[in-house]
Amino acid sequence: MTDEDGPGVFVPPPLLFGVAVAAGVLLDGNALEWRHVTHPSQYAGVAVALAGAALIAICLGLFRRFRTRPEPWEPDQVLIRTGIYRFSRNPMYLGMALLCLGIAMFFESIVAFVLLAVTLVVIDRYVIAREEAYLTRQFGADYEAYRSKVRRWL
Repeated sequence: MTDEDGPGVFVPPPLLFGVAVAAGVLLDGNALEWRHVTHPSQYAGVAVALAGAALIAICLGLFRRFRTRPEPWEPDQVLIRTGIYRFSRNPMYLGMALLCLGIAMFFESIVAFVLLAVTLVVIDRYVIAREEAYLTRQFGADYEAYRSKVRRWL
């Protein structure tokens, strides 16, 4: 696939998020300890993770409704601007970030927080930037108008 055929994203973003949070929790050693939810931060972590999972599910539902693929390395046929996409151009990544943040909170993993922050920078600069350049080529003025009205993350 050339850059013209798609956004040129070579590493699946869910893999980046998953590796970051898993590595962080494992490096902290907290994943090996059985956790009973006892601290308020753990309850909050569960709530944040569930909110992230719900956001991902909503996005996947929209992709299915519009019969387009969610994988960022595949060419897009449709520009989704309804539902949650009226408020964020990247709600799927926001959902992944919330899911990982909730896991880091649940396991009280400082390393996972740090790795998540690094992952967010990588996603923002190297994944979303490529996707936006591709969407501009693919949809032109229509995407630029959408981009001028809707924020990247929130």
